[in-house]
Amino acid sequence: EAKGIDLRLNRQITHVDPASKLARDDQGEEYSFESALLATGGRVRRLPFGGKAVIYYRTLADYRRLRALAENRRRFVVLGGGFIGTEIAAALTANGKRVTLVHPGPTLGDRVFPRQLAEFITFYYGEKGVEVLVGASATDVREAGEGVTVHVRLADGREQSIEADGVVAGIGIQPETSLATAAGIACTNGIEVNEYLETSASGVFAAGDVAAFPNRALQERMRVEHEDNALTMGKFAGRAMAGNREPYRHLPSFYSDLFDLGYEAVGDLHPSQTATADWTEPFRKGVVFYTRQGRIRGVLLWNVWDKVPSARRLIESGRTFRKEDL
Repeated sequence: EAKGIDLRLNRQITHVDPASKLARDDQGEEYSFESALLATGGRVRRLPFGGKAVIYYRTLADYRRLRALAENRRRFVVLGGGFIGTEIAAALTANGKRVTLVHPGPTLGDRVFPRQLAEFITFYYGEKGVEVLVGASATDVREAGEGVTVHVRLADGREQSIEADGVVAGIGIQPETSLATAAGIACTNGIEVNEYLETSASGVFAAGDVAAFPNRALQERMRVEHEDNALTMGKFAGRAMAGNREPYRHLPSFYSDLFDLGYEAVGDLHPSQTATADWTEPFRKGVVFYTRQGRIRGVLLWNVWDKVPSARRLIESGRTFRKEDL
């Protein structure tokens, strides 16, 4: 408010009309605009069972609930072995909790890391005291007294019931495109934007987790659910809305910490690409290059720090490399 911003809290925009440049909120108030920004993020993927017994770790209330449980409870089940699940499992274990991590994939991090590294991470979590159930999935979650019972189907088809004080699910999000879709704005795995972050509707922009933007370096449209992209894209979108249009050519980075291992990464880390590792210490410190037809599309800096700018330049160069050169 001190900056001259008309701040409306506890309101939700329910309708946007790009043609008339009007938006309406859930209390019936209308707003006219010259430019509008859709930064609707994503809605959490939910299990078809469990209800309020499951903590999805998406909101401040979720964090407070988990923290309160962790203060005097000991046994937790984490569902999902991606970014959120592995981070939560590590944090709970580091704070003296007994954790079972349930993941349907063959290894933890199987959607990002090359097979051998993913296998090492799975083994490493076991070494740290996490009970890791890969190839397994939860089939039900039920409240049981002051705790919960998690029913799991194991990789071999057997059923197992796990008694716990709390269950946390980190199974991803879906881009929240309902407002854009209702407004007739093009959406494919997010709200499609051009290089200036403008949608198919003139004067309507999108940024953050929900925006699917053309990335010049990778020569494809991408959508990124991480902090660096959200912060940087928001600034570019705000400038564009104010008339100072600059093409968004930022190549987003992301990071995570897994016990005493940590990493930063840039670009496309899909494991279907060719992964070439240059280890200083196998699986403990090194760089992994992700290539397609010899062109570097992603760089994983595993316990290697302050090299993100160099990794960006390498990807943006568009050069092709032989495997022995990496």
